[in-house]
Amino acid sequence: MTVSHTPFTATVLGLPRVGPNRELKRAIEAYWAGRADAGHLHTVGRALRRAQLLELRAAGLDSVPVGTFSYYDQVLDTAVLLGALPRRVAGIADPLDRYFAAARGTDTVAPLEMTKWFDTNYHYLVPEIDAETVFSLHPDKLLAELAEAIELGVAARPVVVGPLTFLKLAKAADGAALDRLPELVALYRDLLTRLADAGAQWVQFDEPVLVTDLTETEIALVRETYTELSSGERRPAILVATYFGHPDGALGALADTAIEGVAVDFTAGTQVGDLAVLPALATKLVVGGVVDGRNIWRTDLDAALGTLGTLLGSAGSVAVSSSSSLLHVPYSLDPETELDERLRSWLAFGAEKVAEVRLLATALTTGTDAVAAELAAARAAAESRRTDPRLHDERVRTRLAALDERDLNRLPADERRALQRDHLDLPVLPTTTIGSYPQTSAIRLARAALRKGEIDEAEYVRRMQAEIADVIALQEKLGLDVLVHGEPERNDMVQYFAELLDGFAATDNGWVQSYGTRCVRPPILFGDVSRPEPMTLSWIGYAQSLTTKPVKGMLTGPVTILAWSFVRDDQPLGDSARQVALAIRDETVDLEAQGTRVIQVDEPALRELLPLRAADQPAYLRWSVDSFRLATAGVADTTQVHTHLCYSEFGEVISAIAGLDADVTSIEAARSHMEVLDDLNAAGFALGVGPGVYDIHSPRVPSVEEITISLSAALKAVPAERLWVNPDCGLKTRGPVEVEASLRNLVTAAAALR
Repeated sequence: MTVSHTPFTATVLGLPRVGPNRELKRAIEAYWAGRADAGHLHTVGRALRRAQLLELRAAGLDSVPVGTFSYYDQVLDTAVLLGALPRRVAGIADPLDRYFAAARGTDTVAPLEMTKWFDTNYHYLVPEIDAETVFSLHPDKLLAELAEAIELGVAARPVVVGPLTFLKLAKAADGAALDRLPELVALYRDLLTRLADAGAQWVQFDEPVLVTDLTETEIALVRETYTELSSGERRPAILVATYFGHPDGALGALADTAIEGVAVDFTAGTQVGDLAVLPALATKLVVGGVVDGRNIWRTDLDAALGTLGTLLGSAGSVAVSSSSSLLHVPYSLDPETELDERLRSWLAFGAEKVAEVRLLATALTTGTDAVAAELAAARAAAESRRTDPRLHDERVRTRLAALDERDLNRLPADERRALQRDHLDLPVLPTTTIGSYPQTSAIRLARAALRKGEIDEAEYVRRMQAEIADVIALQEKLGLDVLVHGEPERNDMVQYFAELLDGFAATDNGWVQSYGTRCVRPPILFGDVSRPEPMTLSWIGYAQSLTTKPVKGMLTGPVTILAWSFVRDDQPLGDSARQVALAIRDETVDLEAQGTRVIQVDEPALRELLPLRAADQPAYLRWSVDSFRLATAGVADTTQVHTHLCYSEFGEVISAIAGLDADVTSIEAARSHMEVLDDLNAAGFALGVGPGVYDIHSPRVPSVEEITISLSAALKAVPAERLWVNPDCGLKTRGPVEVEASLRNLVTAAAALR
């Protein structure tokens, strides 16, 4: 039997953890640098957890998730919980250092692979499972965080990545991770007993994999797994959380079991009618995800109440929730005092979403009269947004309407390659980097001084030009073939462009975790997009004036700008992508006219936005590929177009990568040991490719031998005349000393293989 429990009415599925002012990021990085010990790190973590628990209790949530706090990643935390860290870190005695070694690597230990969490911009660490993996339960972290909450009088609900999602996301040596499911189910049953003994009334198992395409066999495993887990004699009530899409057949499988609750995302395709055909839900708590956990627009409260009211007829009881964890949105609107007031009134960050959840729960349980003023304010904000003239720019829409297929095409790739060979005169196995170089303290201080008015624009430009000159000189010294300017003037590869394009707004403190301690401030795309003036010409032109070698013009592609922004939800994504693409096209044409011979338009997020269901993917791939080609097809065939993709599973988008028709595609390959090249070859990829030969997300300096082995493997898959030599990604987050050593080894390895 279960521990005594009552249904709750208001919750969120998960929480951000870096701190409202990135306190955890700073504490972790201080620990890595040796400036603080583990005690300081744990003190910061406890303080952040306590403050968050008290805030959510005060906000009126009657069930609060715990266990979502992490020093790096929740999937890595689950691997620790299940004793599933790779054997190569087992020799590291200290648990915290062992944890970070799995996440980041060391001088002698390679880290776990990293890839995107479903179709978000969050990155998780991929568990590794092989025949020698022996699962075992290590719940100390989860039990400690549950105890913290109970001590504060918080109605805490432990959250754990579910067994099906964990195994489906894991990398198995024999490709059959789900074969290990019975072992995990036994551990999860043990965990349920431990949580019940510790005082948990509810436990949440996150199973977002249930919104992807599952086979009938896998749906049967859903039913078997949760039938087994819900049969325990002593356990908390079980809530299975699905999000990011429609759980489809898996929802019926869950309804057939004795679990007490299911969380459903009503912002991503699920309709109330989909639940009405499942009579078994009439005995369960349905947690209605009607407040979008992934975007920052205010909830249409009237529509949400309509959904929730109808849901009452299908469910045993109903709770109001965010659609997913609030990990994907900033903490609060409070610091955003510089935002346009009208725009600000359209938004809801994390704290505001919690308030919306509580408001909706109040309206659902006591009636709308109790929140009449709040509902009226929400309606007024929606009308303000609907009628704002910045949302529709007829000049942009007229330009787009005049385009046709000719605006998306260049000469065939082999003809372009011949023209570019003569135009650029590069050696075989040309070396380059992806774009950014380390953001030094001098760069950050100059940016802060400009923001505070301590220096003027002219002085800022002078300082950035000095940084560019240093980067060009370093690349010349190392012997790289195609250079970059290092991007010192850029705060972020998306935010930089968003601040220069009409239709976007930027935040001051809207930080969101991307992975580990890496945080970004996604801009807000709220209206029609256009480029009022050139964005990169002066910086690239200055860099090119310092060298006779080609310097790449560095731009961010339209899909990535969308993926790493909070995007308007009042028109199709494809329409917004075309608007951004047209602005980037104007920049490429101007760069070429200035004399830039190589232009890189990065699309690291191409795979990220791929819909989770196969049926929805072709339409996305069409508009995403077309938007890239619109952005890049305005230049002459002698101009070499590069693109960059990173940290995703690329097998599903190989045809789209070819369809981009970039002359050279650099791609993440170091952590995955060149596996992506097999996918490219299988698809008949015949363009230039630069598989990353060193992992920039780790502080390790790869040896000449290590890079030579990687390049030798690449040469078995890609002819030398199409192979480029480069790191996995930009070097912004790395230190200058390790970057110079790594690039020196990269150039040495390439020269030896030539």
